Amino acid sequence: MNFGKQFKEGLITNNPVLVQVLGMCSTMAITTSFMNGLGMGISVLIILTASNVVISAIRKIVPDKIRIAMFIVVIAGFVTCVDLALQAFVPAVAESLGVFIPLIVVNCIILGRAESFSYKNGVLASAVDGVCQGIGYTAVLMVMSIVREFLGAGTFGAGLLGAEAKGIRILPSQFPVGMLTLPVGGFLVLGVLIAAMQWALNRPKKKKEESK
Repeated sequence: MNFGKQFKEGLITNNPVLVQVLGMCSTMAITTSFMNGLGMGISVLIILTASNVVISAIRKIVPDKIRIAMFIVVIAGFVTCVDLALQAFVPAVAESLGVFIPLIVVNCIILGRAESFSYKNGVLASAVDGVCQGIGYTAVLMVMSIVREFLGAGTFGAGLLGAEAKGIRILPSQFPVGMLTLPVGGFLVLGVLIAAMQWALNRPKKKKEESK
C-alpha cells in the first residue's frame, strides 16, 4: 500500500469528478453554496470509507453473483446513518441537501470504488482509498461551491446559520452573474475545472514528446 500514491490519485490523477467524471448529478445540483458542498463532500467521504471497509472485510464470504446487491445493502445502511445524523445535528444542511443525501446510495463514485478497489483489496488499503477518493471529491465540490456562490450570488457561507441564511455579502448585488447559480452555471464551472485538470495532466506528456 502506497498512501502517497493513493492520495495523489484521489486528489489529482484519478480524481472521481474531474478525471473519472462520476457523481455528476449531485456535483452540479448542490454546489450553489459552500455549506452544501462541504456537507455533501463530508457525507460522501464518510459513507465511501465505511462502505469500502465493510465490503473489503466480507468480500471473501459473499458470492460473486450477488456482489452488486451486497454493495447496495452496505451503502444504503451507511447512507441511512449519515442522513439521520445530519437531520439530528445539522438540520439546516440536511434540509438544504434534501433528496441528494438518500441518492448517495446509487452514487457512481461509491459503487465504482466498491467494484474496482475494495472488493479486490484488503481492509486497510480500502479504507485509505475511501479517504483519498472522498477528499478528492470534497475538494472539487468546495471549489465549485465557492466559485458559484461568490460569482453567482456575491456571498459566502449561505446556509451556515440556517437553511434560509443568505451568507456574508461580498460583492454588491448588481455585480454577481446569477446564471452561475442555475444548472447551466454548474455545467460551465465543472467544464472549466475538467479542462484545467486535463491540461495539467497532459502537459508533462506533451513536453516529453516535444523533447524527443
